[in-house]
Amino acid sequence: MDFRFTQPDSLIWLWTLAVAIAVLVIAAARRRRAMNRLATANLVGRFERAIGPTRRGWRSVMLAGSLLLLVAALLDPRMGVRYEQVAQRNIDVIFALDTSRSMLAEDLRPNRLERAKQYIEDVLDQAVGDRFGLVVYGGTPTLKVPLTRDLHAMRLALDEITVRTGRRGGSMMGDAIRISEEALAIGDDGFKTIVVLSDGDDMGSYPTEAAAAAAETGISIWTVGLGDESEGGRIPTEVNGERIFLTHDGREVWSKLKPTILQEVAAAAGGQYIPAGTANLDLADVYDRVIAPATGKRVESARVERAIPRYRWCIGAALLLLAIESVLGLRVGLRRGFRGAAQRSTPPLSRTQRAFS
Repeated sequence: MDFRFTQPDSLIWLWTLAVAIAVLVIAAARRRRAMNRLATANLVGRFERAIGPTRRGWRSVMLAGSLLLLVAALLDPRMGVRYEQVAQRNIDVIFALDTSRSMLAEDLRPNRLERAKQYIEDVLDQAVGDRFGLVVYGGTPTLKVPLTRDLHAMRLALDEITVRTGRRGGSMMGDAIRISEEALAIGDDGFKTIVVLSDGDDMGSYPTEAAAAAAETGISIWTVGLGDESEGGRIPTEVNGERIFLTHDGREVWSKLKPTILQEVAAAAGGQYIPAGTANLDLADVYDRVIAPATGKRVESARVERAIPRYRWCIGAALLLLAIESVLGLRVGLRRGFRGAAQRSTPPLSRTQRAFS
């Protein structure tokens, strides 16, 4: 049975587990030192048995296990399949993806480019019957994938994309729209749309005029704005193997989302601007509910296979461990342990003492 994690980027949360284990180990060491200060060497072992180290150890294991299960839930585990009836549409879609250096800004995790690639993959996972293509425009726009129903080819192309794919630097959004329009013209007559994913940078390529020209041929354009509009994010780079942030005139460069051009492009081509910002946008849902119905029509029903999410199992197991840990107290162990320790520490009575007792 197929089992996979669909959000491997969430492995970054394993640091919380490492911190929790470190805290538990440090607390155990401090308790040990405090015990050595309060008791003589021959009583330390008796006190430790009285306090119930076994229960304390199991409680620590349960806390760490619950955190591990919560991280596993964030990885979005999927196992098994279910079948659904979905509507097919004859839509040709070109994703125009900004791959300029500003897309490395980390106001979205892990960065804007990786989040945009994930959004596209989410749409591919859900769409049925539509054809997709991919244009990147980090400098000179390039048609990476012509219109196709081979979603595996699209995913492979997305995996290989990095910043500055083109020969020139900067974002040429207008040129990317023109290349996308040419790619859509090769396709069959039908419903056509361009989805632009960008932080809004443009190097004077007249994107609004390109969008208006595309609209005259029946192409709609939808734009997705990525990044923080108010504060922005720094752009990491590497110099001599050291990771630093991009600077200009001795000051760090902060890249902000610029929605104005994206709004104008969408308005000129009959689409809408989608302000993803720094939120976790469900672009697949937006595509299914908004973009596809506005662009195409339903033509037939199809039976598709969906991977079944299993994150609820991990959350349920984590809550169960936390519940057991909360009721696994030390009070009973303390009473019994100290009673036994007191009995063992009392020396036996002599024959004379027993006679007078």
